[in-house]
Amino acid sequence: MRVIAGTARSVNLITPKGLDTRPTTDKYKETLFNCLQSYVGNCVFVDLFAGSGAIGIEALSRGAAKALFCDNSREAYDCIKVNLSKTRLSDKAEVYREDASFFLKNRIKEVPDIIFIDPPFKKHEKELIGEDTIVVVECDYDADFEFLNDYSLEIFKIKEYKTNKHVFIRKKDE
Repeated sequence: MRVIAGTARSVNLITPKGLDTRPTTDKYKETLFNCLQSYVGNCVFVDLFAGSGAIGIEALSRGAAKALFCDNSREAYDCIKVNLSKTRLSDKAEVYREDASFFLKNRIKEVPDIIFIDPPFKKHEKELIGEDTIVVVECDYDADFEFLNDYSLEIFKIKEYKTNKHVFIRKKDE
């Protein structure tokens, strides 16, 4: 696995050992960032359940101003730190080893521009999602998003792959 584009292009990244982490393939990552390219520059990017940190690192490499990484695994936390060091992007990153719900409630100091979630969880914190925030959820085909209406959120794009999909979510226009 490597960084696809930007300042850290072609830097190889490490991944946590075992089956707890499912790294996003280079092909899916490239497609994801083709969809996000006009939003990433100078953004605040949140990578939840970050694993190796590859998605947030890709965002930083492509011009994100800041990335926050969250994973409750010690091995993932250490892996993200190593990958940030390898890519020389540590100065633009904050890495947290804690539960995603705790992280969302206690660590985010400014409204993020993009939130990437893999795997998805059932609740989104409404006050953390601004008018221009994009939430990207990586999930399997049968993931249920009916709860979005309860939070005035909508799916505005779905990108399907062989084994999973990316669902792009934003606040509904009211």
